[in-house]
Amino acid sequence: MIYQYNGVEDKCPLPLVKMRVILNKMKKDDICIMQISDKGSLTDIPNYLTQKGYHFSQQQLSNSVIELHIKQVS
Repeated sequence: MIYQYNGVEDKCPLPLVKMRVILNKMKKDDICIMQISDKGSLTDIPNYLTQKGYHFSQQQLSNSVIELHIKQVS
């Protein structure tokens, strides 16, 4: 399943909280695609994903928006 979340208008910590809710729903091989722009989220979310061992990639969509592709591997 593919989960999508547009958090461009949301401020920290809301994107992190919503992402964690989605991650808890995900099963093996599910993907979460999310866009974020909040300065705190831009650092906190990739750090959280790295700390928890998630496989993810990020792409710069504009000067202030990053899109993350997060894959559940277990």
